[in-house]
Amino acid sequence: MTKPYPLKFEPEFKDRVWGGRALEKFGFKLPEGHIGEGWTIADHPNGTSSVVNGELAGQGLDQIREQFGREWFGTKGISEAGGRFPLLVKLLDCNDNLSVQVHPTDDYEGLPKGELGKTEMWYVLDAKPGAKIIYGLKEGVTRESLQAALDNGTVMDSLQELSVSAGDSFYIPAGTVHALCAGVVVAEIQQNSDTTYRIYDYDRPGLDGKPRELHIEDSLNVTAYEGAGATAMKTDNAVPGEWLQLAASPYFIVEKGIVNGAWSLATTPDSFTILIICEGSGHLKWDGGSQPYAAGESYLLPSSLGTYEMDGHSTVLRSYLP
Repeated sequence: MTKPYPLKFEPEFKDRVWGGRALEKFGFKLPEGHIGEGWTIADHPNGTSSVVNGELAGQGLDQIREQFGREWFGTKGISEAGGRFPLLVKLLDCNDNLSVQVHPTDDYEGLPKGELGKTEMWYVLDAKPGAKIIYGLKEGVTRESLQAALDNGTVMDSLQELSVSAGDSFYIPAGTVHALCAGVVVAEIQQNSDTTYRIYDYDRPGLDGKPRELHIEDSLNVTAYEGAGATAMKTDNAVPGEWLQLAASPYFIVEKGIVNGAWSLATTPDSFTILIICEGSGHLKWDGGSQPYAAGESYLLPSSLGTYEMDGHSTVLRSYLP
């Protein structure tokens, strides 16, 4: 019988028109192309990450889920909708602007069969001077005025822009119009969904030379014109050995921690724990093993792991189910 241990995954990389090569700085061997996304913990028809350490090396997250289910993922840890793992974790390299987009809620009638809505959050790992994001609509924008702005080519005048720097955190509930812009690298934690409605894509060609599809009607339908509860925060006040909460949603809780030496922690029976190493390095230790960790890596800790220790000097994000 396989004893629970921290699972380290090989990301599945995605070629995107807005991507680049920045994820190489984490030591990943990237395929050719404009690599915009590394799906580091993924159990989705469009991408599955595979374990690279220990007894289960070579197995996909979907296979692990089928073998161990609630025993490893916790009483809350299996999504009833589609049966998939409930969260999707990515690293994003935004070498160019992403499309202006919005995601639906779980109850949107236009969702593809088997898909969930998409509430997400970003943690900025790196940002070039002057980097920004699009984060919500300006005050007073309505469906009618947004439609008119799309028709006459002035949609950017309806959107809020924010300057960003490393360490910034953004919570993006479904219905929030948003876009990452050129010059940022982020960790993204989201519902396990790949449904995105593009509102505007700068009239640029996609990787195939043709304009990428827009989803204007769906976008207008799912946008939360009065706001959906999006929040942004600086996280410089995180202190070693304490968790700073960045996002609390019905789908995930995300916290930031600073490891400075040895930090004793534990999983709980109701949820797995995801660790994303933002910077630094060290060792992850548990009953029966030890694993070196480094920036860019993601780990899935089974709910049944129990006590573990992070030893080293690093910044880490911890995610689990509420």
